[in-house]
Amino acid sequence: MKIAVLGCGAIGGLFLGYLSRTYPDTFGVVKDYQLKSFNSEGVIVEGVRGKTSRKVLTGSRLKEDCDIAIFATKINDLEECIQDNLGFIKHSFILTTQNGIEADYMLSRFFPAERIITAVVMLGATFYPPNKITHNFEGSLALGNIFGAFPEGARVVSETLKPVFETSVFENIKGAKYLKLLINLNNCLPAALGLSMQEAFCDIEIAKLAILLNKEAYRVIRESGIELVSLPAYPRERIEKLVGLETVKAAEIFSGVMTSLSKQPLYGSIFQSIKRKKKSEIDYINGQIVKLASEHNLDAPLNRRIVELIHAIEAGRDFINKKDLFSFLEPAIIESGRFYG
Repeated sequence: MKIAVLGCGAIGGLFLGYLSRTYPDTFGVVKDYQLKSFNSEGVIVEGVRGKTSRKVLTGSRLKEDCDIAIFATKINDLEECIQDNLGFIKHSFILTTQNGIEADYMLSRFFPAERIITAVVMLGATFYPPNKITHNFEGSLALGNIFGAFPEGARVVSETLKPVFETSVFENIKGAKYLKLLINLNNCLPAALGLSMQEAFCDIEIAKLAILLNKEAYRVIRESGIELVSLPAYPRERIEKLVGLETVKAAEIFSGVMTSLSKQPLYGSIFQSIKRKKKSEIDYINGQIVKLASEHNLDAPLNRRIVELIHAIEAGRDFINKKDLFSFLEPAIIESGRFYG
């Protein structure tokens, strides 16, 4: 199998580094600023599997056909990446790794739906440009087809990746995607504060805010008729129990989990994008909840307000301190607090 990884940041770089051990012809499509470092040093991965430096095949575009094309770009770069490499992936199995569900629909404009395989990525990684990745914690890949098909391609991709990652194939991958969205929903708070996950969520007040975001989002998902599906090592009952608890108790549990996730500082995808002065995925995480609420005549004031804040930071506003964060969110916090307790 010839594999291409398109986009070699945190998750893409991890895929490239690990897959190239088993499949030496794995090719990485990288940004121009990364080429020199990748060519001279390769990809450097350290973390839960130890440290490795590996020479890999890279370029700014694909040079030949591949059997599996793994899109690991940020969703804002996805369409350009498709257009740049379309000639070599017309007949490939397409694997998406982006958060949310919009990437699959973007890809469906270029590829038959049955060849688009979505991955819910439960690995944790941090990108240190141009070619270093910290693998913060292990996790599995849940694979499936968001359009309701159950293609043989999902099994082919699963078997191909199995020597490197734990994989499983899901019939209802959309429900698993929304569960992962809830898991990612709180990345926005450390990103707004300019802190690591551990630094932000050791503060119980910030953890309480995270719980309110999740309670609001869970209500929107449930009232929109979407059925959550358990992921390996993360049953849906975990999030259901958390959002069902009194807010302070739930925040204490959440804080304990988040501060012990990784020995290394853990930075979410939104923070990593902002630090690189890139547009983040906020519209496809918290913004997806806001969109879903609007489509079903519901409201999501707290998620809507945090989306506005992240957009302001992307536009040049400095990271915000805790006091100003609560001041900015106060009207939505009051509304959510009255609703959820």
